[in-house]
Amino acid sequence: MQIFYPFEHYKKNCRGQLFPLLKPFVKNENFTDEQRIKLYGVSAKDYEFTNSLSTAEIVILPMSWNYYVQNKKLHLAKELIERAAGYHKTVWSWNSGDFGVKVPRYNNLKVFRMGGYMSRQQAGHYGMPVFIKDRLTEYQEEIPFTFPYTQKPVVGFCGQARSSVLNAISEKLRIVLRNLQSNLNLSVNEPQALIASTHLRAQLLNNLIKSPHIQDNFILRKKYRAGASTKLELNRSTKEFYQNINNSAYVLCVRGAGNFSVRFYETLMMGRIPVYLNTDGFLPLTDQIDWKKHVVWVEYEERNQISNIVKSFHESLTRENFFKLSKSNRELWLNELSLGGFFRNQKML
Repeated sequence: MQIFYPFEHYKKNCRGQLFPLLKPFVKNENFTDEQRIKLYGVSAKDYEFTNSLSTAEIVILPMSWNYYVQNKKLHLAKELIERAAGYHKTVWSWNSGDFGVKVPRYNNLKVFRMGGYMSRQQAGHYGMPVFIKDRLTEYQEEIPFTFPYTQKPVVGFCGQARSSVLNAISEKLRIVLRNLQSNLNLSVNEPQALIASTHLRAQLLNNLIKSPHIQDNFILRKKYRAGASTKLELNRSTKEFYQNINNSAYVLCVRGAGNFSVRFYETLMMGRIPVYLNTDGFLPLTDQIDWKKHVVWVEYEERNQISNIVKSFHESLTRENFFKLSKSNRELWLNELSLGGFFRNQKML
């Protein structure tokens, strides 16, 4: 596939805002294709870059919308989109960060995003995975892939969860303030649902702990990454996190500050089954993936029934189907939710 993008938009000191598909190719000269395949799952043979917008199959806005808005460079984005429209080309772009910024409506614009809200029906907006390293391969000598089938479902979680009501009120007040600024056009950020995510996690975990039908495997943190500050501490907390997933059949996956869960993709990557709380978020490739076949789906309105929903899901699986689902989730991540897999599955619009 031929890709066109204006390289002059790229700013090295803002590399985190670079469109994800370009990251494997905008590298130093010594970066080999073997390294590219290992790190990103794509090869130089998969894509060809062209200086001709008219003949390109894919046109990419190199930096995130957040970058163009925050650096007052929206005119550059507009110019590319209008040029592409003249050739009947769709432009791929992305809305990064926890909250997302407001994006103008263009008929030939495709906006990939991790966060956001499906019910807002923003035309041209599509879910995108959080792209993560293949930790299963990294730890394969220490971590076995299969998890034994048990009569009681083993549900894991390692992370922040705070039951403090005062903390929940404080979190919601911050959201109210951000939303007020957004609605008065004093902020470029999109408004957010009034949900205190760390308190919500604590409520769900408490429900699961109390259930006689669930075997919990929880490591609760008071701080993000257990407050790790040194490389050694970061490595230790990371290993504990993935070992917790590996030692669980199911993993509770709830949104964070933004309306998406990184843990959701980490769980699939490890070949485990997410317990997914639906908070109206975007999921990738919804026209190709029947998500309810891969996860324990819990509607937000039914969150108080989470332990019963997990129990019923687990009881519906035979031992054989349990192992098949674990393998299927790992393959789903490899083939459709890794960086290489996701963009290979994009339909040309």
